[in-house]
Amino acid sequence: MSTFKELFSPEFLEDTAAVFRKVYPDFDGARFVERVQDGEWEQEEFKQRIRHIARALTEVLPPSYPEALDILCAAAPDCRGVEYIFFPDFVELNGLEYEELSLEALKQLTRYSTSEFAIRALIRRNPKGVMSRMRVWATDSCEHVRRLASEGCRPRLPWGGQLKEFIADPAPVIELLELLKSDPSLYVRKSVANNLNDIAKDHPDLVADIARAWKGENPHTNWIVRHGCRTLLKKGDPQVLKLFGLQSAEGVEIRDLHLARPSITEGEELEFSFTVFNPAGEPLLLRIEYDILYMKANGIPAPKRFKLSEKAYPPGISLVTRRHAIRPITTRKHYPGTHGLDMIVNGVKQASAEFELVIPTMDK
Repeated sequence: MSTFKELFSPEFLEDTAAVFRKVYPDFDGARFVERVQDGEWEQEEFKQRIRHIARALTEVLPPSYPEALDILCAAAPDCRGVEYIFFPDFVELNGLEYEELSLEALKQLTRYSTSEFAIRALIRRNPKGVMSRMRVWATDSCEHVRRLASEGCRPRLPWGGQLKEFIADPAPVIELLELLKSDPSLYVRKSVANNLNDIAKDHPDLVADIARAWKGENPHTNWIVRHGCRTLLKKGDPQVLKLFGLQSAEGVEIRDLHLARPSITEGEELEFSFTVFNPAGEPLLLRIEYDILYMKANGIPAPKRFKLSEKAYPPGISLVTRRHAIRPITTRKHYPGTHGLDMIVNGVKQASAEFELVIPTMDK
């Protein structure tokens, strides 16, 4: 199983040097590769390597920031993908004193990789000025630029550090999202929904009000509202449950939760079944989810929630079965020991079970 940091292979570094030599013949590729692969390189993770490469470029490109930026932007079209985030990171590292120049560069660079992380340093320096520019970007013809307008100002962007000013007062962010709430691009709509979901973690009532105001305006807007309210749905927020037609689960029970096996090995599937008891005399629209409580290195379980169904359950008893693969992934390390399974109905925990996870050892 490869990791993000392994994208930066020796061949990748040589290829990157070749791209820079094409647009800047004086680029010292050997020095660049040597500077990247110094004594710290092997121990660094993905984000650390991004900054490491940006520092190496700083040493090899001309000392004049505007001149170096021209070279960077000329090379960018041949460097597309998440592994090239060090292009915008170069701007964050060197260009905070050149706001106008850096904003234009980030707008260009985001078309090839993403500038969502680098722009946050500029927002922290000048929130009003940068957000004003991003509102202009929200009407740009390029979906990558419109997405940057939304993604860059997310209050709680993963890997990006928090924008505490917008956590306290998300009004400038909401003003921008209003411009994107019916965007035709799914790429942009996902970002708008994620931004709304960020805001919901600190201002649930505000997002519930926005959801009520936006719902029904446009199919694209409805999609955003639904996905932007997912945290509130998971928490069983009464306002949001009602907005989406999810009725009260009072009296509903999850019964007979059963695991097919009490112990599984990483790579296998957790198979479980249960019954849903609906005491009403009519079908009830229920959102059923489950938490896997993954054991962490510190011995404390951490829940990860998964949606099982959202549909009308008839009166009486309904049998439900599910398989959930416990496979190795790059974003989660599994640890052996007792794990948990919690069943959730409309945000309320109804039943629990435990299973043992075995991690296979590597043969020597």
